[in-house]
Amino acid sequence: MNYVFYDFETTGRSSTWDQIIQVGAVLVNDTFDILDRFEARCSLKPGIVPEPGALLVNKTTPDMLKKTNLSHFGMVQLMKETFEKWSPAIFIGYNSLSFDEEFLRKTFFKSLTDVYLTNTNGNKRGDVLGLVRSAHLYYPDCLKTPISEKGNAVFKLDQIASMNGISHDNAHDAMEDVLATLGMAKIIANKAPSVWKASLMTMSKQDVGNIVQREKLFCINEYFYGKARPFVVSFVCNHPVYNWPQCFDLKNDPQDYFNMDMSSLKAAMKKSPKIMRSVKDNKHPIIMNPNYATNFDTYKQLGIKKLNERAEKINNNEEFGKKVSAILQEEAQERQDLDSQLDVQAEESIYSGGFPDDKLKIVLKEFQKSEWKDRLVIADKMKDERYNYFAKRLMYEEAPDLMPKDLYNEIHRGIAKRILSTNDEKWNTIPKAYNELDTLRAKYEEDGDAERLSITNDINSFLEEIEKIYQDA
Repeated sequence: MNYVFYDFETTGRSSTWDQIIQVGAVLVNDTFDILDRFEARCSLKPGIVPEPGALLVNKTTPDMLKKTNLSHFGMVQLMKETFEKWSPAIFIGYNSLSFDEEFLRKTFFKSLTDVYLTNTNGNKRGDVLGLVRSAHLYYPDCLKTPISEKGNAVFKLDQIASMNGISHDNAHDAMEDVLATLGMAKIIANKAPSVWKASLMTMSKQDVGNIVQREKLFCINEYFYGKARPFVVSFVCNHPVYNWPQCFDLKNDPQDYFNMDMSSLKAAMKKSPKIMRSVKDNKHPIIMNPNYATNFDTYKQLGIKKLNERAEKINNNEEFGKKVSAILQEEAQERQDLDSQLDVQAEESIYSGGFPDDKLKIVLKEFQKSEWKDRLVIADKMKDERYNYFAKRLMYEEAPDLMPKDLYNEIHRGIAKRILSTNDEKWNTIPKAYNELDTLRAKYEEDGDAERLSITNDINSFLEEIEKIYQDA
């Protein structure tokens, strides 16, 4: 199966409120030979306030955002066509499942196209960051890593790539990051082949589910507090709401928990360290043979025989699984009750607002295939208010001259209210961006960094231009 290595540069950190400004992607075969490549950069969407720090990191100037001929929607269409042409494939990046993939889905959502392109129709997903962390855990000598002040290995791509002989002089350029990620994948496949092979077996939820329910016990790892931490676990049940496999950490004796009443078990499940571990089956978990348990002190002391005995107890006690499931159901309901009280904007509703029904899917496809002059009429066929809003917002961004004046003004005023707000909003605002610039200026003045000071002045002028467009709305 082929791989698509991809990376985005963006206007900020929020996949909900920021936008993609550069795409880099390569199609490679199973021996990592490059078969095709795609690279594009777009202009800034009307109504987006970029984070100055993000622009400095990815070396994007205001001129790039203003003078690039390709619009954001145009770039998204080209990217979608390319990814569909390259499918089926494994879509993979560096920290992509937490960052790039969320940007991709939410961008497709707001562009009225299929949000699940990378994990449907034979496509699968992976993440080289998790793979690198796992390889370093199981085979510490396979990679050179920078070390933090706290003595932990650092896995940032712009630092680890060059330490391992991968050219990465232009870090935070989308294509440069793609090629560095590809280089890291080659190293893992060569120096930690068992980890690489294990990773190929967990690139879809179904594949993960099959493994965790088939195997009596297995090794997983989670990354927190700056370290990858190993766990030897046995499957108990699927989460009743989120459907993630819930597994018992076999460093504990399950017999101690079987006879607890619900209240006591709920309290035990909340204690740290946790007795239950979630296997996030949609996040490319690396699942290894339980014999690797002997690499880690706590499990090594117990021995593989004792771990097998404990796993057998879990497998033979269905009642325990039912108890755990009931407790998780109750906790999830409590969280949902709290979430239901929050004011959710259309842009935030990708996972909570429901999927488009068959009738709406037909209308969305009609919108994509039509010319801008016909799209406003099609937008009014969308009964889901979110998609109706996104369609009209796209008209505002791409073809404002074709909109009725009152509709244009309504959207324009809505954007102005958002980006000129002096409150601490979820999205970036003009006042927030000015504050960030002031902080950056003070730092660069102290460092004597004339080049970056000049760039901050350019960004300041750009923000003033955006502010002027909306301040009279």
